[in-house]
Amino acid sequence: MRLGYHTGYWSAGPPPGAQEAVRAADELGLDSVWTAEAYGSDALTPLAWWGAGTRRVRLGTAIAQISARTPTAAAMAALTLDHLSGGRFVLGLGASGPQVVEGWYGQPYPRPLARTREYVAVVRQVLAREAPVRLDGDFYRLPLPADEGAGLGKALRSTVHPLRADLPIHLAAEGPRNVSLAAEVADGWLPLFYSPRMDAEYRTRLADGFARRDGRLRPAEQFEVVATVPVVLAGSVEEAADAVRPFVALYAGGMGAKGANFHRDVLDRLGYGEACDEVQAHFLAGDRARAAAAVPTELVQDVALVGTEADVRAQLPAWRSTAVTTVLAQADPRTLPRIAALLAADATGGAATDRPVGDRTADGATGGPQA
Repeated sequence: MRLGYHTGYWSAGPPPGAQEAVRAADELGLDSVWTAEAYGSDALTPLAWWGAGTRRVRLGTAIAQISARTPTAAAMAALTLDHLSGGRFVLGLGASGPQVVEGWYGQPYPRPLARTREYVAVVRQVLAREAPVRLDGDFYRLPLPADEGAGLGKALRSTVHPLRADLPIHLAAEGPRNVSLAAEVADGWLPLFYSPRMDAEYRTRLADGFARRDGRLRPAEQFEVVATVPVVLAGSVEEAADAVRPFVALYAGGMGAKGANFHRDVLDRLGYGEACDEVQAHFLAGDRARAAAAVPTELVQDVALVGTEADVRAQLPAWRSTAVTTVLAQADPRTLPRIAALLAADATGGAATDRPVGDRTADGATGGPQA
């Protein structure tokens, strides 16, 4: 189980210390660094800017929203960044939610799985560069039919030869069918609110997707599960949990419409439905402080690594036994060296498991600290 770093979303401006943290991740030998986008900053520009100062660490988007750009535009960005980084780019994609897709991008949200499947198919065609890109789908049609537009559309092949035709594509997914889709069509899964308690169910969903996996993709044994995990080192579990509660409250209470919040659905499946009712009620009423205070410590411990170094070390065995191949730490950048040292030191006690293991040599990336 490797260690990566998530820079987090921007608020009113760039996350303080992000550039220094990305460089530190590279120097510390972390596996990867990842950026995100919602409806403010984009994920690709910061990754290119900050990533330009790195040499070894993999560079990923967690996530690039599929409604933000056409699949061919995403493929262009991916092959460009892969060339510029020397083969270190990972394209993380996600469907986002109806509030953002319909409110920010002005596109209909229904059938996100089918849309994602077509999107990935187009990106794969661009990267393979075996023929001009063609798709007659429900969401994407390339080229556009002659009876629409100017009638002059032509099937095209990328002028640039991709550095890696098998550039890895990861999918962000939370619902059961979405997780299976990631295992079927992608090279990795980007979960949020992963809990070791749900590992058996996640393995079942992944196995369902692997059973339908195209043999031309990387084998299932190389599939990656790169889980975003808040990591907070503090004087006690409660003190550390207090730093995570606002994050959980935001996602459970405000990241999605009432009745259509996929983040909350994950926490409901963990057994925190009543707690999430209270969190959401306070959040929607505008009382974020009470919403955060309503997040149970047990919930935080289920989805995060929190407490003293001894506390975190005690929590690691449960994570090592899961399908997670990389812990993508959301953490105070100043604590990255301590977190990296903690996980690297603990690696000697790790036991072999039957979890999927990503093949870093296939991507030419460093192994990095392992837990």
